[in-house]
Amino acid sequence: MDTLPDKHQRLSQLRPLAPAAVRSLAAAWDVRMVYESNSIEGNTLTLRETEVVLSKGVTVSGKPLKDHLEAVNLAKAWERVKEFARPDAAFTERDLLDLHRIVLSGVDDSFAGSYRTSAVRIAGATLVPPNPVKVPDLMERLFADLPAIADPVERAARLHHGIAAIHPFSDGNGRAARLAMNFVLLAAGYPPVSISPQLRTDYYAALEAADSGDFPAWQAFLTTRLDEEFDFWLTALAETQDTRLEDARSEA
Repeated sequence: MDTLPDKHQRLSQLRPLAPAAVRSLAAAWDVRMVYESNSIEGNTLTLRETEVVLSKGVTVSGKPLKDHLEAVNLAKAWERVKEFARPDAAFTERDLLDLHRIVLSGVDDSFAGSYRTSAVRIAGATLVPPNPVKVPDLMERLFADLPAIADPVERAARLHHGIAAIHPFSDGNGRAARLAMNFVLLAAGYPPVSISPQLRTDYYAALEAADSGDFPAWQAFLTTRLDEEFDFWLTALAETQDTRLEDARSEA
């Protein structure tokens, strides 16, 4: 069975990719990611409704304006990630704050792009996030420790878990953590990861395991999701290339 490095190499060998094929695949993936990331946090838009909101720029009848704004904002933040996650680019604390500002724009402007100043609790979790006074120093330490982690998958996992555990924002922590994680993965040449709302329970359980000191359980969860994303891209791109070869042969 291929390992992640094997699949990473295979994906690299498929590059350069046909722009039209990549745009089509990436556009569908982007909509799914926006839907899934927001759904985990309680957004009520369906996948189809999310696609309509993003492609048509319209609101969905009967759904809160907040849900519409969350879809539009997360899509904008994701475009920012793709724009700046160049090969070997470092993800900074300033980047995180900028992404969070986009995520909460128009939803809660008073807290957008700034760390919380009050205590928070994570619903259903045993972890109590740190006192807000400690948040800036904890975040500074989290980002200072990242460069020493050579493996990008572990670095992405550490960053996501660190943000989730510190819970530096009044709202939008999960979305910000997943954006940050995917920035690190993209900059290392890995595919981004989207976590289905059907896996919400397993996702939170893995994070809670890391809270209790079992970080390998969380990294294993993320590695499994990454392995699935590799399979998706490798299969889809291989099929696209096969179709192009068949078309070329038929025209010869």
